Amino acid sequence: MYHYPDIWYDYATWHAKGGSIDAAIKVFQRSLKALPDSEMLRYAYAELEESRGAIQAAKKIYEGLLGDGVSATALAHIQFIRFLRRTEGVEAAKKYFLDARKSPTCTYHVYVAYATMAFCLDKDPKMAHNVFEAGLKQFIHEPVYILQYADFLTRLNDDQNIRALFERALSSLPPEESVEVWKKFTQFEQTYGDLASMLKVEQRKKEALSGAGEDGTAALESSLQDVVSRYSFMDLWPCSSNDLDHLARQEWLAKNINKKVEKSFLPNGTTLLDKAPMASISNVSTKVVYPDTSKMVLYDPKHNPVAGAGTNAFDEILKATPPALVAFLANLPAVEGPTPNVDIVLSICLQSDLSAGQGGKTGIPKQLPAGPAPATSELSGSSKSHPVASGLSLKPTSNRHYGKRKESDRQEDDDTTTVQSQPLPRDAFRIRQYHKARASSASQTGSVSYGSAISGELSGSTG
Repeated sequence: MYHYPDIWYDYATWHAKGGSIDAAIKVFQRSLKALPDSEMLRYAYAELEESRGAIQAAKKIYEGLLGDGVSATALAHIQFIRFLRRTEGVEAAKKYFLDARKSPTCTYHVYVAYATMAFCLDKDPKMAHNVFEAGLKQFIHEPVYILQYADFLTRLNDDQNIRALFERALSSLPPEESVEVWKKFTQFEQTYGDLASMLKVEQRKKEALSGAGEDGTAALESSLQDVVSRYSFMDLWPCSSNDLDHLARQEWLAKNINKKVEKSFLPNGTTLLDKAPMASISNVSTKVVYPDTSKMVLYDPKHNPVAGAGTNAFDEILKATPPALVAFLANLPAVEGPTPNVDIVLSICLQSDLSAGQGGKTGIPKQLPAGPAPATSELSGSSKSHPVASGLSLKPTSNRHYGKRKESDRQEDDDTTTVQSQPLPRDAFRIRQYHKARASSASQTGSVSYGSAISGELSGSTG
């Protein structure tokens, strides 16, 4: 935190808001020892001193920013001129400006700042004009300075000097740096000039920028974009936003088609072209990266994929399927005929108890060994035979009755088998028919018959 200027500033501001100005000054002094190169803290410290009326203390801080004058920045010169103008008057600011313009670190920003101050605050347009003219001798190669000078002359309504300024600047500026100046010149003619001068300046701009800069690739012919530029004002346009987008795209295409390429080689590599138009070698591009069409495969639903491009879609699904689910799918029976409803099949499976019964807990016998089903005459209590699912738990009338029969049948249990139905069919349709048959039999007779090879018949009432 010691080397963060915002922490020091917040600390000093907290003291100042609380009324402890002296404590805030001490914080700023400590901050300058920690961050001696921080201009932000110096300006904040000088502002605090000036706000409480300590002009000399604030001036000393500004002089500390200037140093010996050789290493001072242009911003330090400008801020000190403004400080002198606020505290000591116009003459003190003028005197320092005359000294600052001799400094090697003085830039065109100092001229613009002092000229604007003289014009707006001192109400002295003559002084401001002289300052701009003095700076023009040294900074005529700076497009930003030209534009600021042009804005000043526009405020004075001095159209003759404005045109003279543009002509002087455009004659000395290289084409690649004169784009903004040309835009300003054409805008001035569109606003204050007549139609002839307007069209003349636009044509000169196209000719001058035909080989350089951002607009250097613009076509020399007039376009609808020029009409929009001439007859628009601020955010008012003589067309819709869609038309503007279309014109912008057309202008961009025109620039890129007519773009010139230096030192471009022909495909055979034997001929060197200097500044050859892009249109002449349209098959060569230095910026646009095209996709490799040799690796593209056209989509054709009727066409099988090429070798190596992939396998059957079902095989791809099986590869991503868990092994347990693959084994379950492999055991499913083949469906012949109408396809069963998956929801119904799942509901039947969930409602059915197909697991093996566990004996010895509630008096329910273990699963009886499988054997051939007896004849219909051997079953009592029902005129029809009903298959019983393998592993189905049987509940006799009482545990006592079941115990007696168990003792009498224990000797012959190894020689005979009980009546067992065939294994539960794996087809969903047959499972549903089987459950329907069980339901109808139970509703008609009210009893379920069980066959036994020991006694030949066993009738157990369920109702």
